[in-house]
Amino acid sequence: PAARGHYRMAEGSPGFFFYSNERLEPPHVHVEKGDGEAKFWLDPVQVAYSHRLTPAELRRARELVFQHQAMFKERWNEHFRR
Repeated sequence: PAARGHYRMAEGSPGFFFYSNERLEPPHVHVEKGDGEAKFWLDPVQVAYSHRLTPAELRRARELVFQHQAMFKERWNEHFRR
């Protein structure tokens, strides 16, 4: 499996991460909560896919990605040295 940079906003919040082997894709962030995962494009913020997240978890993840979009883009660039 690819290495990943991992970020958590607060205890109980979803985990956010990047897969190191996805540098050729447009900027995006993966989100995990329990058994669920989603992928969000960062510009503009939109769901690429979602698997096993409840509607409420997906909505909250989208809110967090939108609120922290600039930080995720900065971390993406740092992670992939762009």
